[in-house]
Amino acid sequence: QLQLVESGGGFVHRGESLRLSCAATESSLDSYALAWFRQAPGKEREAVGCISSGVPSTNYADFVKGRFTVSRNRAKNTVDLEMNSLEPDDTGVYYCVAVKGTIWINPVFDCNGLRAGIWGQGTQITVSS
Repeated sequence: QLQLVESGGGFVHRGESLRLSCAATESSLDSYALAWFRQAPGKEREAVGCISSGVPSTNYADFVKGRFTVSRNRAKNTVDLEMNSLEPDDTGVYYCVAVKGTIWINPVFDCNGLRAGIWGQGTQITVSS
């Protein structure tokens, strides 16, 4: 069973950056499509971005386009989330979710469709104003 561990969360100020990593224990992430979700206090979990297995393609929620980037680091067996120009509304717990198999991520793919996958335990991001 794949297990995911997120890291890199913390406290930052408005406009600063953070990089999160999602690592897998005992398995390669190459054959998994991955999504990053977040949950703000009192709100539902929502996808912020995702990346396909195989040939990398990505898509993002409109509210993070141009600020967040999802990428694979095959040497470290991680999927990373680079977050720039952070805003207080980005505060929340961030989770990575993995789905095994070939899933093509195109510009109309809704990353929320990956929520039935395997979840990590999450990492907290707090952005102050």
